Amino acid sequence: MHLVITANKLIKDVQQEFTSAFPYLKIEFFRNGEVRKDRYPATMLIAQNRSLKDAWSRKKEEGELDIPDTLTVGELENLFMDRFGLSVQVFRRSGNLWLETTMTDNWTLKQQNDHGKEISASYTNEKKGLD
Repeated sequence: MHLVITANKLIKDVQQEFTSAFPYLKIEFFRNGEVRKDRYPATMLIAQNRSLKDAWSRKKEEGELDIPDTLTVGELENLFMDRFGLSVQVFRRSGNLWLETTMTDNWTLKQQNDHGKEISASYTNEKKGLD
């Protein structure tokens, strides 16, 4: 997938583009001037209707980002910080919940997305009584 990062682009637009490529993953933006050490508190979450410039931890240039599905979650999160000064966290769908991927940051986006699909399918089948 390919993302264009500009100061005035809305966070929700980046999220929609990301989720259209990886339907069982989502990306959230946080206020934090440092690379995350463990996880971001919900109080640092930046609203979807804000622009990316509101999420910059330090002034960075605009640009483009190619995101192959072979990239690990950790690499993606570091790319956002290193190139754009953006603190992001990837979440994986698990049934009707969204889980932080901090314990599996070494998995590729494809592995994460496939696992989310598998878990969500199992959850859906259980809810329907098919399991």
